[in-house]
Formats: sequence, structure tokens, C-alpha cells
Amino acid sequence: MAAALPPLDDLIACPQCDTLHSAQDLPVGARAYCRRCGIVLMTSQPAAIAQVLSLAIAAFILMIAAVSFPFLTLDQGGLRNATSVIDAVLAFQDGYAFPLAVAVALFIIILPMMRLTALIYALGPLARNKRPRSSARAAFGFAERLRPWSMAEIFIVGVTVALIKVAGLAAVTIGPAFWAFAGVVVITVLKDQLICRYSFWEALDTSKA
Repeated sequence: MAAALPPLDDLIACPQCDTLHSAQDLPVGARAYCRRCGIVLMTSQPAAIAQVLSLAIAAFILMIAAVSFPFLTLDQGGLRNATSVIDAVLAFQDGYAFPLAVAVALFIIILPMMRLTALIYALGPLARNKRPRSSARAAFGFAERLRPWSMAEIFIVGVTVALIKVAGLAAVTIGPAFWAFAGVVVITVLKDQLICRYSFWEALDTSKA
């Protein structure tokens, strides 16, 4: 006779290969890995919610700085031109390049800030040991769906490559917005490493109950 499967609520599917595992309580600081592909499935870090919230707030502030200050300045032949991220978006607003302007604004500014806002909204009460907001689950799910489309790190990599080529033609001065974007990229990597989706969903369900 085949062994009975555990309840569906006690199963966790690997996001990489869809292998089902039985969810278990982990010691503090421990990690559970997929038996097939080795990806991290669960972590036990009680302070992770507060840490992710703090990083999300820091990244949100840096994103505001990144779109408010000059990104870089070019000097050549006595001419000086300072450019911001908004200027880079507006440079494509005319003619057939307008869809490109919309895409740049969407992927490097709007979607990253929407994702950060959703995370702050969903995790704020949990970090203070309070009941989550009624739409916290929807907000966290929305933030997770936006994850592949938030491309601030792709933008900073592309700009770095472009700066290497432009440096031979003009004197390039990196502005505060560049470092703010670089900070956003570093914080995003750290934040995503701390997010344990299963644990966060469990925290939202338990707190709501």
C-alpha cells in the first residue's frame, strides 16, 4: 500500500524544479535545500522580516536620490553637460523612440519603486509584531511578481559599459545618482537573499489568523 501523502498545506514546491517536499520547522539559522536541484527552499531567520523591511526602505530612499540628482557629467572642449536619469528617459520621448522611453522609465524607475512600496506595505506591521494589513498578502504577491521586471541592476551594468567607451572621448564625472543606483543594486541583492518566500507567506498567514 502506498504511503499517504501529507496535507497540501504541509508541502512546499521547489521554485526551480517543482519537486515537492514536506515543510518542517527548522532550527534558528538553518536552511533547507531542494533534494533535486539544491536551491534554498526555507530558512529560519526570525529577524529576516525586519531586515528586509529596513533594506527596502533604504533602497526606496536611494531610488528617490537616484532620480533627483545628476547621474553623470560630461566635459569636452569647454562644454559641460550634466545628465540625470530623468533626462536619459526624456531623451527618447520623440518620434518612434517614445516606446523605448516608456520602457526605460518603467523597468528602471517605476517597477522597482512599486516593488519596494509593496514590500514596505506588506511587511511593515509584521516587523512591529502587529497584525498584517488586510491586503498584505496581495501586496507581497505583487512584489514577487514584479521581481523579474525590476531591472535597476541591468541599467547600472549597461551604464558602466557605456562609461568605459565614453571615457576616451570626454571627461566623465560620476554624479551622486550613479552611486545611489549602485547602492540600490547592492541592497536589492542582499534583500532578495534574505527573503524566504515560504517563511514570509507563513508569517502573513499566522499573523492574520
